[in-house]
Amino acid sequence: MEFTKQFLRAKSPCAMGFRWFVRNIEDGVGYQQALDTLVNAGRVDDACWLLKNFGPTNEVLELDHLEADAVVFSGTIKVRAGIDVGGLIYAGRSIHAGAGIRADGAVTAGEDIKVGGNIRCGEDLTVGGDLRVEWGVEVEKALLCTGDVRVAWDLVVRQRIEVGGAAMIGQDLLAGDGVQCGKNLRVGGHLQGAGSVRAGQGIAVGGAIEGVTHLEADWGIRAGQGIHAQGAIKAGESLSAGEEIHAGEGYGVFAGLNVQEQSWDVSGQVWAQQPPLGLRSGRWVGPSPV
Repeated sequence: MEFTKQFLRAKSPCAMGFRWFVRNIEDGVGYQQALDTLVNAGRVDDACWLLKNFGPTNEVLELDHLEADAVVFSGTIKVRAGIDVGGLIYAGRSIHAGAGIRADGAVTAGEDIKVGGNIRCGEDLTVGGDLRVEWGVEVEKALLCTGDVRVAWDLVVRQRIEVGGAAMIGQDLLAGDGVQCGKNLRVGGHLQGAGSVRAGQGIAVGGAIEGVTHLEADWGIRAGQGIHAQGAIKAGESLSAGEEIHAGEGYGVFAGLNVQEQSWDVSGQVWAQQPPLGLRSGRWVGPSPV
């Protein structure tokens, strides 16, 4: 793809950005060359605007190690070792790193991100496909993933988490705001949040669920230890905790919401050390057998 002034003007750029482009980038320059020129001139936001408006390419950048102030690449980035960037990373397609990724700014990929180490992201982590991380993830702002998320260690996100598919976290999940998961949410350790947690299918947590506002799943909810929410607890089918189940003061505990009442003995069971206070639906059957 080659750029001309007329080609750029068709996307209605801001007047200041268009003037800079006309003065500094020749007609007919290549797409990635234009992006590199903008980044090297410190106009990283303009480079991101260009990539968002003109879309990705099939180019592949392959390196042993990537270290830069900022990276905006139209295609796929493949790095055999790690990525260390002082600002943002924006790839039109995928990002693959054999070791970790550290970025003081946002990390964005139009498709998948696959990492053999940790991810440390200073702003939003945005993934258009799946996120696969062999170690842990720490995000200072939001995690927004269209596909599935698989993190082998801890997932720590200071703001909200939105996952379009399923999420599997090997150890703890710590969220500074709400968690929205389109399919199953599985956490090997504890789940701690400051907002509401909702899954389009089931929620399974090996440890405790604590600090969340409302807790809701269209299928069942299971925790190896206790479940403590500040608001309501709602399970479409059964609800199970190895210890106690506590909703917030004045809120209820609901199981079997998506099945008929006569099916509660099978699909609306509530397992806990004692009957939860405020149990509004479902049937308590005793301490968890697990």
